[in-house]
Amino acid sequence: MKEIELKMQGEIKRLTNQTFKFDERIHEGWFSAVYFLKTREIVEKYHSDNIVTMQFFQKEHAILCGTDEVIALIKTFAKNADELEIHSLKDGDKIKPFETVLTIKGPYQNFGYLEGIIDGIFARRTSVATNVYNVVKAARKSGVQKPVIFMGDRDDHFTQQSGDGYAAYIGGSKAQATHAMNEWWGKQGMGTMPHALIQLFRGDVVEATKAYKAEFPEDELMALVDYNNDVITDSLKVAREFGEELKGVRVDTSRTMVDQYFCRNPEVMGAFDPRGANPVLLFALREALDKEGFNHVKIVATGGFNAERIESYEEQGVPIDIYGVGGSLLKIHIGFTGDNVLLNGEHEAKAGRRYRDNPRLELVD
Repeated sequence: MKEIELKMQGEIKRLTNQTFKFDERIHEGWFSAVYFLKTREIVEKYHSDNIVTMQFFQKEHAILCGTDEVIALIKTFAKNADELEIHSLKDGDKIKPFETVLTIKGPYQNFGYLEGIIDGIFARRTSVATNVYNVVKAARKSGVQKPVIFMGDRDDHFTQQSGDGYAAYIGGSKAQATHAMNEWWGKQGMGTMPHALIQLFRGDVVEATKAYKAEFPEDELMALVDYNNDVITDSLKVAREFGEELKGVRVDTSRTMVDQYFCRNPEVMGAFDPRGANPVLLFALREALDKEGFNHVKIVATGGFNAERIESYEEQGVPIDIYGVGGSLLKIHIGFTGDNVLLNGEHEAKAGRRYRDNPRLELVD
């Protein structure tokens, strides 16, 4: 059983290193800035009895993520971790600029070298969670929450997938492209067919979809329909072939391409950008499917979507049922700062910093 299930059942309060599987070289300081390691040596010699309070914050309205991971990091690698006093918010909490999200109290030399790693965990996890939250929020602007598939596997190093997938889950995306993205919280990745499958059937979308259905009969049948840059023609081909068995069509038209629909209907051109999976094309696709009685077939749109674009499409009522989003969700734009703000219980911090109490913080067991 995954730890996330134990957490949801109330058996444990937070995820541990059993989930995160940290690199043991953290203990050696391999991933810590060298000046932290040098400071640890100096403090051990000159001020080993002092007690500091370190606090962490950032400067945006955001969805916090990384608290369980950070606490597990401290408990795994800090010296005498059980003697540290840790207060923290929780993954999924909405946070404000400069709000304290975590404090650590104890001898600096026991945990200070982890500061940069903690900042980095918070920065990446919170950025991804916030990005996903904003996209999910945009996808319900019509009043109906439309699913958002997290498709970030090709936009960053593969070693980040498990953590990014968890952060996306915290942000509100429950459908994700790879098994690794689901490792910390879910079961298996989901997806249907890439362009490569259709290429191997020489562009025959119907034959590629037949093969997919034969090999994966338990999957909901979704056809990729932009391979030939003629999404309406190919959507109708697979809909006529599979009828009620076809659950959806995915449009992934490149933003450098103009679909063949506009070549056949030049009179609709002139007042909009006809490239990519644009609103006019998607309205026309919906109309064509409905006209032949394929109202049940959902439209999945992927390629270049972010919160702003989704919000615009939703305001226009573009008939998209599911969004697939990748690269825009992985932009790291929220930086965290760790500061020592108290020394032996008294204010002692660099100019411009001070201890910011936060009544929402909870004592970590």
